[in-house]
Amino acid sequence: MDNSAYLDLGIDFNEIKCHADYKDIWKRFHPVAVQMIEKNEECLHKLSDAFVYNHHYDKPAGICSALHHVLQLYIWRASIGFPSWEQERSLYMVHCPDKKGTVWEVKRAS
Repeated sequence: MDNSAYLDLGIDFNEIKCHADYKDIWKRFHPVAVQMIEKNEECLHKLSDAFVYNHHYDKPAGICSALHHVLQLYIWRASIGFPSWEQERSLYMVHCPDKKGTVWEVKRAS
């Protein structure tokens, strides 16, 4: 099997022996910034609303549960620097679950 086809996260999972080791790995994950860039229908969020996920298990105060659910698919990817399908590979454009709803920019925070 060709190992060059795999993304190397630099994590040796054999080294995780306890909860403290697991928590040390979290230090490699970056916060993720989320901002609404388009609003097409009614939504409790406003254009330019922004949230920061300090880690992918986070749920920022004020974010609706439906949007949070969708974002969970992309937060960890942005956090570890996994490339997106967008032209700007560090940026994800994510649509809320409403068929016309909102569009959110998801990117690794500096």
